[in-house]
Amino acid sequence: MKVRNRRPDLPVSSHVKLDKQDKALITLIQAGLPLSSTPYTDLGHDLGMTEREVIERLKHLMQDNIIKRFGVVVRHHELGYRSNAMTVWNVPDEQVSELGHCIGQFDFVTLSYRRPRRLPDWPYNLFTMIHGQNRGHVLKNIQFLIERCNLDRVEHQVLFSTRRFKQRGAIYHPFNKGLSDDPQTAG
Repeated sequence: MKVRNRRPDLPVSSHVKLDKQDKALITLIQAGLPLSSTPYTDLGHDLGMTEREVIERLKHLMQDNIIKRFGVVVRHHELGYRSNAMTVWNVPDEQVSELGHCIGQFDFVTLSYRRPRRLPDWPYNLFTMIHGQNRGHVLKNIQFLIERCNLDRVEHQVLFSTRRFKQRGAIYHPFNKGLSDDPQTAG
């Protein structure tokens, strides 16, 4: 199987060949790491590899830009955080990075990023996701941000979530039986 480099800005070959063990490892980690103190050992056991082999393969898959990033999907609702809001801010363009860093330093903020304005209807250029145990807690967190990051004169909107969508990590490729190894024809 050949995988095309989708990020030409990274120094990788245009085609990377994955072997069966790479495919099996990618398939397993798509569902998440085992919840144990030895997740790489557990993966290795399932794949017939050592912990070191699993880690080395993951390093190579990341270096070859097959795996773009390795992270955690936190299910906030299950942890007792029942409310969240995307808070959008209309900040001066030259202050977006500074204010984004200020906002992003707090534990209750899970996202803080710049987006282009869509004038005239949408003047907001800084987006932040703020979590709390309830709406009141989220609003207190927003007020805390306003005070700590000097946002009292910044126009903003608080957009509370009205429903939850399934949270999961990326699916790199459905390496299921019966699918072609050619990414151009694979399901």
